[in-house]
Amino acid sequence: MKRYRQAKWDEPLLLEYPDRSPTPYAGSDEFLEVSRRKPISDKIKRLNPPSIPGVTEIELVRHYTRLSHMSYGVDQGPVPLGSCTMKYNPRIALKYSFSTSIIELHPLMPENRVQGLLEILYELQSWLAEITGMDKCILHPAAGAHGELAGVLTIREYHRLKNQLSTKTEIIVPDSAHGTNPSSAAMAGFRVVEIPTGEDGNVDLGALEAAVSKATAGLMITNPSTLGLFEENILDIARMIHGVDGLLYYDGANLNGIMGYARPGDMGFDIAHINIHKTFSSPHGGGGPGAGPICIKNRPVGDTGLMLSDLVPGAEIVLDEDSGLYRLRPTGKSGVKRLRAFWFNTIPLVWGYIYILSMGAEGLRKATELAVAKTNYFIRKISEVKEYTLPYAPRRPRKHEAVISAKPLKEETGVTAEDVAKGLLDRGFYAPTIYFPLIVEEALMIEFTETEPLENIDAYVQALREIAVIARQDPSEPKEWPRNTSVRRVDQVYANHPKTMAPTWRYYLRHVKED
Repeated sequence: MKRYRQAKWDEPLLLEYPDRSPTPYAGSDEFLEVSRRKPISDKIKRLNPPSIPGVTEIELVRHYTRLSHMSYGVDQGPVPLGSCTMKYNPRIALKYSFSTSIIELHPLMPENRVQGLLEILYELQSWLAEITGMDKCILHPAAGAHGELAGVLTIREYHRLKNQLSTKTEIIVPDSAHGTNPSSAAMAGFRVVEIPTGEDGNVDLGALEAAVSKATAGLMITNPSTLGLFEENILDIARMIHGVDGLLYYDGANLNGIMGYARPGDMGFDIAHINIHKTFSSPHGGGGPGAGPICIKNRPVGDTGLMLSDLVPGAEIVLDEDSGLYRLRPTGKSGVKRLRAFWFNTIPLVWGYIYILSMGAEGLRKATELAVAKTNYFIRKISEVKEYTLPYAPRRPRKHEAVISAKPLKEETGVTAEDVAKGLLDRGFYAPTIYFPLIVEEALMIEFTETEPLENIDAYVQALREIAVIARQDPSEPKEWPRNTSVRRVDQVYANHPKTMAPTWRYYLRHVKED
């Protein structure tokens, strides 16, 4: 790790390559069909054809291979991004999730032509409902935050149908929550009420009791929390919220810390979203599309004759007993019908299905055991390095992740959590989440998943120790990190400037390249 140096290629964009006609390779469909192709009719040709790179297959392969040399991923080493759960993605799931029988399906394919796929998703619904202790699961949302919005809109519709939306105007959110929680609540039209965290790492029950009122529409919380701590008072919290006819929402980002041991539905939660790209290992972030299924307790909605699951945007897959066929039954019977053009992000859902199928119930439970054990192993090791501390109830065991603070290091040397993160990059490691949650100063949020060997955790701790030693010897050196990566330290203000960011190729040509 000490000899780590990332490759750096002066690689152009594909559209900057010299334009040449792609050369079919022997045995390819293009090669076999090229002599049989018919010219495209002028009637259907575009007046302004899209700008498509004119590169050969080998140029394309080399282009992306060189880019991969300049990047970092879980195939190269630990990605301990606390709160984001960057799990290893099993190759068996990759093999079947990206089979042509799935990726080439048209989204408007008739139900009777996709019975195998619907059966997979039907079973996935059932498994996720069982894992979370809920009654039904809707696979519609395309990501975690999308699932949050679906859940909060369901809360809104619940109160609207009960003719109490004029008074139910507030959603309560702990101060350690993911930033998307208050954002989703605000998007749904609610006022966000923040609750502090107590010194014991739990929600401050006194503050919560003072905040709960007839205006409370619900509470959004994750358990374990972003501190990696199990909320010990969750049953009392559920009673408080239900006591004013509010709904309890579970942010499933941290399900990997309790899966197989505890279920949100048994804690009193009414709605829960699941991050397929976290707990169930489908690619995360730039690695592919996500999926954020919503699972529901089937409580009645007043005297409307509807159940809570009827209000969730999207569709449920049901088995028609008469025909023996799987059917799509649209939900959202009242209010918002759907949140996207089509029903599901199929590939990550199939990936999650394969992960659960290959692990089995005992395997999922074992994954939780190992994730929790490795987190606490890391805490035990890092506690020997005095430059880092464990805020909030340091004697309490953590679940899947831990938030340590580099505040002592900063106070002694001026070296910050950001500098520490850059130093980890120089040593061949991926940096942890930094400066989150906001309630921890100089936060380093670290999560080692169940597949990470103890030797890598030891090496990570050793890197943190070395960084602290260098910071004491020469506090100016960490300010120059990273030195061994393909891109040196970025000016964050400049990087976020409109003239620097290029969301599209067209924008780049008009506003960036010219400068």
